[in-house]
Amino acid sequence: MENLVAIDNKIHKNISINPAKVALHGEKLNLIPAVVSEFMHLTVQHPIVFTKHGETGEFVCSALLGFEVGENLFWQNGQWQAVYLPLQIQRQPFFIGDAVDDDSTKSGDYVVCIDLNSPAINDSASTNIPENTSSEVHALFTETGEESEYFHEAKQCLAQLLQGKVDNQRLIGALKKLNLIQALSLEVTFINETSTRLNGLYTINQDKLAALTNEEIAELHQQQLLPAIYTMITSLGQIYPLIERKNARLNG
Repeated sequence: MENLVAIDNKIHKNISINPAKVALHGEKLNLIPAVVSEFMHLTVQHPIVFTKHGETGEFVCSALLGFEVGENLFWQNGQWQAVYLPLQIQRQPFFIGDAVDDDSTKSGDYVVCIDLNSPAINDSASTNIPENTSSEVHALFTETGEESEYFHEAKQCLAQLLQGKVDNQRLIGALKKLNLIQALSLEVTFINETSTRLNGLYTINQDKLAALTNEEIAELHQQQLLPAIYTMITSLGQIYPLIERKNARLNG
């Protein structure tokens, strides 16, 4: 379970991060949230689909990593075996939180938090240091209490995700307005003759996209949404290499 706290350069001056353990946060994920700005990186190996948020029911952009809950087909031999590490993993163990005023009301600003239960954390002030910890660790702060270059880069990643939330909402809003989102119906049979049906996934309706008027296409172009739309459609071809990964795992 996550243990999120706001980062303080005095309280957390001894904390450092082991980058080799950051990817552990994705070990058991078969779907991972994605943002528009990373679509081109993800589509090299991952199908990009829409899922629905479990609480709000709103559409979410996600990259597909496996066919079953807890199955990441890109996690092999204790490592993330893919060309690109998604931003939602790169930013670990950092999160964006809402800053609050003295009266406990949200101020509208953001604060950077850290998950103290993250396996990537190496606290030099603690005797409970994980075994086999890599010697390559990065401190959050310098000896004078200033942010380290590593922490600064982590904050840039968080900023990209924060902007990505806005970009995703703009994309999904436009697709919903034009009724372009449809359920993805796909049943897959693997080499051991077991089958699975992908449920709860959505994609772009290509027939309706092709039937849009010139004015509607022009509006998508003006909003700079066409590249993301076509990237999502193209990425579905990565379903087949994903099936091959599953078959290879079943073959042992």
